[in-house]
Formats: sequence, structure tokens, C-alpha cells
Amino acid sequence: MDTSISIAKLLLPEILIDYFKLTKHEVKNGELHFHFTELNTIPEEFKALKLNSKGFFPEATIQDFPIRGKKVFLHVIRRRWVEESSKKIITRDWQLVAKGTRITSEFAVFLKDISK
Repeated sequence: MDTSISIAKLLLPEILIDYFKLTKHEVKNGELHFHFTELNTIPEEFKALKLNSKGFFPEATIQDFPIRGKKVFLHVIRRRWVEESSKKIITRDWQLVAKGTRITSEFAVFLKDISK
């Protein structure tokens, strides 16, 4: 396994490493920014359907755990597929962002636990 992927799995939500391509990373104004684009891999639950990749949703920016005192922002571009016969839009149901926030679910749970 690539060393950078191994390190990324320790620092970032594993779901991003498995289903997205890291397209760019940068340090900007003392913040870490990671840019991800969803891979063109049809979700398991839709394998029986004839799907075609039809572009992307607008980028979502999500705050994650700080790393070495730097704020971390994940810039995520999700893919959409169109079912060939019905023309219905199909997407994965990502539970990456905590409801009502712009932070990852894992980070929200952590913050909730330390505030007790």
C-alpha cells in the first residue's frame, strides 16, 4: 500500500480514502485543505441497474478534526449517476456530515463527548 494513502487513512475519514480521489491538498492561511472527487464506481446497492455517470454536485466544504493545531477543511465533490431507463438521478447516501453542521460526523461526536 502507498505510504501516503496509509497516512491519509489515519488522519482523514476512511470513507474518503476508499470512495474518493484526493485531487489536491494545500496549506492556506495556516489551514489544511484537502480536495476530493468521488470515484466513478457504481454503488453496490445499485449494481443491478444500468447507470451512467452524469456529472457532479456542487462542492461541499466540511470541517474535520484539527491536525497539529491547524484547522482542516475537506472539499468534497460528489458524483451523480442517471438510471438509463427511468432517467432517475442516483447518488450514494453519504452520512459524512453531521446533521445541521458543516463538520464531519466523527468530529461532531468527538466535540459532543468532550463538552460533557
